[in-house]
Order: sequence, then structure tokens, then C-alpha cells
Amino acid sequence: MAEATVTTASLVAPRGSRRAASPPPAFTPREKARRRRDARGAWTLLAPSVVILAVMVGYPAVLMVIQSFTDYSIKNKVQGTLPNFVWFDNYVEVFTSSDFPVVLMRSLGLMIVLTVLIVTFGVLTAILMTRLGRGWRILVSVGLLVAWAMPPLAATVVWGWIFDTQYGVVNWALNTITGTENWTNHSWLLDPFSFFMVLIVIVVWQGVPFVAFTTYAALGQVPGEVLEASSLDGATGWNRFRLIVFPYLRSVLTVILVLQIIWNLNIFTQVYALQSRGGLISETNVLGTYLFRQGIGEFGVTSAIGVTMVILLLALSWGYVRTTLKEEEL
Repeated sequence: MAEATVTTASLVAPRGSRRAASPPPAFTPREKARRRRDARGAWTLLAPSVVILAVMVGYPAVLMVIQSFTDYSIKNKVQGTLPNFVWFDNYVEVFTSSDFPVVLMRSLGLMIVLTVLIVTFGVLTAILMTRLGRGWRILVSVGLLVAWAMPPLAATVVWGWIFDTQYGVVNWALNTITGTENWTNHSWLLDPFSFFMVLIVIVVWQGVPFVAFTTYAALGQVPGEVLEASSLDGATGWNRFRLIVFPYLRSVLTVILVLQIIWNLNIFTQVYALQSRGGLISETNVLGTYLFRQGIGEFGVTSAIGVTMVILLLALSWGYVRTTLKEEEL
């Protein structure tokens, strides 16, 4: 009896005490050789990708950081002279003596609007596709694919024609609806507000298909018996999506949200193309176009802007990265 009591007491650890760590398993020489062989094989397969990333991403990134602390300009490149280290002067100039703070706020605001609209319409489109019959679902899918497959520059040119000052369909339709000529020769790109309205239409039109297809695929992973049980319990509409469906979509929507933030903050082609058709550059610049136009000659200042953009994107993406790492640990 005493022996049984001692054995039971030894098995019950006091609350808060740590369990003794079990010793690592001992591998035989053959298993050790196999593990070393597998590791060499894995690194052999990864080596080309690592080298390409180091050359194409690592070297430019390190060079950009170094140049951001110098006064490197086109003069140094032409004369072959070394730049001087100015340390944080470029960063001070960027945030105090340039239009960068205004452009940054404008880009962040545009990014928020684009991300909210794209994710919202994309999720709604995916839910709609689950309710449609096969024929209508195929028709909607083809329409989404056409918008998604069109290159951004080509899409911007097409939408530029639709909003054209003299021959645009929008001006003609508004004149027809109102029965006036008030919209004749109306420029949609001259005013910054209408410029960004046109830009939002173009970007949302091309961004919705990715969200719609990805969310539609994720909705197919929701167990049918769960949805049936929720219907029997009386869950419908918004409560059903929020409490039943959304937990299954959380990881997918997190990836979509982070990607949309990165893409919408780095938008360039559509803005540059619309500016070329008549937009006011100083009033419609975003980070991409501002960096492009600033980069001619002043490489040190441009590098400082680039480093700032990278830090901003990393800060915005850190939540997703942290969540992913936690999920991998589970």
C-alpha cells in the first residue's frame, strides 16, 4: 500500500512545476548519415534560389541602405567619384523639405480605400458565385478572368478612352441621361478628386477577381454538415457568415488582406498612365510615381525613400508574419 502511495505521489506533479525534459532520441550511425544526406540534398535544391535571391534582392537591398546615408548623385556616377556620408540628412530632408509626407498620407489613404473596396466586393462576389447556377457561375467566372488577365497598362488605356474628354462613353451617357450638354469636353483627370475616382474604378475592377476566386475556393472548404447544422439552429445571413463561415476563411482572408495592402501601396502603372493622359502630377503622385520621378539624379534621397517604403511595408505585414509563425509552432 505504501509502495502504491509513493508511486502515485511520484506521478502527480505539483501545480506550477515543470516536467523533466525527456532526453533527445539517440540516432544510430545509419540514421545520422541519412539525416546528413537529406540535409545536403535539401541545401543543394535550395542553393540556386538562395543565390538568385542574394544577387537579385539581397545585393540591391544592402546597396540601397548604404546609399541612403550618402549624397550619391548623378555627378558622382559621371565623374567616377565616391560620395560623402551624410548619415541621416537624406531622411531629414525627405520628411521636412519635400512633398514626401503629403504623398505618403495620400498613398496610405488610397491604399485603405482600395483594400476595403477590393476585399469587400471580392468576398461578396465569391458568396454570390456559391448561390448561382452552373451557367451563371461560368459566365461570371469568365468575366472575372477577362478583367484579371488584362495587363494594367492596357486596362488603364481602355478606361482612359471610356472617360475621355471628347469621345468618352461616360460623358456621352451623362449628356444623354441629363438631356444637356453640360458634360461635353468634361475632363475627369484634371481634377484630383475625379482622377482618383477613375483610378479606384480601374484598380478595383482588376483587383476583385483575385479576391473572388481565392475566397470562392476557400468557401468550398467549409464542411457542408456545419452549414446544415447552422441552418437547423436558425443561423442565417450575417450571423451565419460571421460565426460559422468566417472562422474557416480567417487565414485565407488574412493573406488576401496583406497582399492587397502591399500591392495597393506599391501601385504605379495605373497612376503613371493616367497622369500621362492629363492628370496633375503634383496633386496625384503616389509613392511609386513619386519615387520614380525623384530618382533621376538624386540617388541618395531616392534610396532613403525606398528604405522608408520597405520599413513601412514590413510594419504593415508584420501582423501576418507573426500569425503565420505562431500557426507553424502549433
